[in-house]
Amino acid sequence: MNPTDILLAVTLLASIGVIFVLLRHHNGMGRDQAEGLAARIVANAEREADVLRRAAELEVKDRRQTAAAEQESLAGREAEARRLHQEAQQQAAAVAEQEQQLARDRAQVKEQGDTIARTLERISGLSQEQAREALMERLESDFRFDAARSLARIEEEARNEADDRARHIISKAIQRVAGDYVVEATVTAINLPSDDLKGRIIGREGRNIRALETATGVNLIVDDTPETILISSFDPLRREVARRTLELLMADGRFQPTRIEDTVRSVEEKLDGEMREAANKILFELDIHDMHPDLVATLGRLKYRLSYGQNNLAHAREVGLICGMMADELGLDRKLAVRAGLLHDVGKVLSHDQEGGHAVLGAELAERCGEHPHVVNAIGSHHGDVKPVTKEAYLVAAGDALSAGRPGARRENMELYVKRLQNLEQVASSFPGVDRVYALQAGRELRVLVDAERLSDDECLMISRDIARRIEKEITFPGQIKVCLVRESRFIEYAR
Repeated sequence: MNPTDILLAVTLLASIGVIFVLLRHHNGMGRDQAEGLAARIVANAEREADVLRRAAELEVKDRRQTAAAEQESLAGREAEARRLHQEAQQQAAAVAEQEQQLARDRAQVKEQGDTIARTLERISGLSQEQAREALMERLESDFRFDAARSLARIEEEARNEADDRARHIISKAIQRVAGDYVVEATVTAINLPSDDLKGRIIGREGRNIRALETATGVNLIVDDTPETILISSFDPLRREVARRTLELLMADGRFQPTRIEDTVRSVEEKLDGEMREAANKILFELDIHDMHPDLVATLGRLKYRLSYGQNNLAHAREVGLICGMMADELGLDRKLAVRAGLLHDVGKVLSHDQEGGHAVLGAELAERCGEHPHVVNAIGSHHGDVKPVTKEAYLVAAGDALSAGRPGARRENMELYVKRLQNLEQVASSFPGVDRVYALQAGRELRVLVDAERLSDDECLMISRDIARRIEKEITFPGQIKVCLVRESRFIEYAR
């Protein structure tokens, strides 16, 4: 609001006050009172006008100051814009000058390069193309040498990494497997309620005991031990049949040859069902549902077979688990690996009745039952009887060695163990040219040192094979034995 507007407002207020006073005077107020009141109204109006005027002047002053600051800021921006524009022009001129100088330098370098090339051609007697080819050949030769060195280094690193990875996989597979084993002897003791039963078991002139031994294929030892009879047989299945038969006969009380034969057949039928059920339980655990019935029945019979105290069915289950775990780690077919690991020793049931190693017999049975060729090859090759041609075959061989070789899995009489080591050393020492023989790693490796002056490398190769063959024929041993013959070279064969 400007001062003029303020004065007009004050005059208007004063006029209104005077009019108001005159109206009051007209209504009976005294003249002096009305004039006094009018004077007060005018004075108040003037004071208010003065206040309003001062406020208006301050507002106008503030607006002028703000406008001056904005104008000053705008002038500064314009000056800065002009400065930046000048700098941009200067930089553009400098870039243009640099481009011109670069073009001149390029032309000069090209001219110098042509001069040098002509000089080199004249001195070397080679054209530019010929020199380029010679240089490329030299570089290619150098690069090949460097590449060969790098390749050898990479192969060495890959080999070391693969070994570390393999050890990790195997250790992880061992760690994740837990198996329960029951170590059984070749003799089973039966407790009798009383010694009177011994006479009834023997029967008149021994006919009952002979019938029982004939039907079960075991030897019954009736000695002076009170209330005890011993069942002796190398076959745990036969011992189990005889034990159950005796328990049923003692519960029934009838000891007759005919009754004995009937009881034996009944026990055998029941055991067959139990073994098949045990095999089916493991198949269900390992997620295998399409196995041939003959293979299931044969697999179940491993429940009552032992290898150096290790239960064969539990061993087969453990190998299947280990193979499956390693297959998972390596990205292979888990089902094939588990199947091959579970069936790898199925031929041990057949080896008592048929000629040939259990690996070959098991592979033949698996092939007849329609198993996958990879499974057949893994079964036949896990002891080296057949050449392994699949990845699963190597997994099964490794899983079998891990399960059988871990501490506590198998046992062997100390006297027999020492005798076997002595026999191994004697077999190797009998060959001409052999200097010293050492059985290492609990009999799993035979280190043979020969006289280098008497035997050549070719003869050492033949002798290492002959030692392995003689060990296979003359000595019974679990797994495989490494024959390491040392001369100036090492010749290694495996007796399986």
